[in-house]
Amino acid sequence: MPTHAFDLTGKVAMVTGASRGLGQYMSLALARAGADVVVTSRDPARLGETVGLLAAVGRKAYPVALDVRDCASITRGVADALAAAGRIDILVNNAGCNVRKAAVDVTEADWDLVVDTNLKGQFFTAQAVARDMIPRRWGRIVNIGSVCCVAGYAGMAPYCASRGGNKQLTASLADDWGPFGITVNCLAPGWFKTAQTAVLYQDPAWVEYLTDKIPLKRPGQPADLDGMVVFLASDASEYVTGQTLFVDGGITVGSTRAMAKKR
Repeated sequence: MPTHAFDLTGKVAMVTGASRGLGQYMSLALARAGADVVVTSRDPARLGETVGLLAAVGRKAYPVALDVRDCASITRGVADALAAAGRIDILVNNAGCNVRKAAVDVTEADWDLVVDTNLKGQFFTAQAVARDMIPRRWGRIVNIGSVCCVAGYAGMAPYCASRGGNKQLTASLADDWGPFGITVNCLAPGWFKTAQTAVLYQDPAWVEYLTDKIPLKRPGQPADLDGMVVFLASDASEYVTGQTLFVDGGITVGSTRAMAKKR
């Protein structure tokens, strides 16, 4: 039995897009808190590293093929997860992508790729998992968003649209499923160095510009998400639902400085 509110011992989590980056790190955070973890990817062969890392901390890992852009794949993947692990107590809806282009150059295919992955896929994965949670009257759903839930940036129109949708989707699902003991929250990271953003961090001038905008004066590190994802997955957040929680070093307090002179 759990000994404190943040203990996930005996729980089963499912993390989409867990083969690398923040999905892999959050899988490990949940495992260190005691959860066994279903990890998903479009290509399960890419999950080997994550499975090994989870095994190294003594937790069970269940690799599952799941493409969040394909509703049939979501249905199969969730069924496979339930068959392997028995239930899903926690869902971390992490799978996402971005296409960086000027708005006038965005194609329909670009739009569909980003919005279907980040928003449509998030909804239908949550729906499939909630169908298992509702009869058991307990669940934790953590939708992964970003600072783009509330901030818009040039060259990222489909991404910003999808992340704004994540925020509103979270609020709607929290209202829908709250009576069944299911909380739904959005964890919104700030500027973290991931495979999606690595090219930006190759520009020292851009990193200096970004860092100046962040009150804590540094980009995010993967470990900065550990405590928050465990909090939202655990009994500690029992009375928190429908919220978008930013882990961003404070960048969303304002996009420009009131004073032109650097501190």
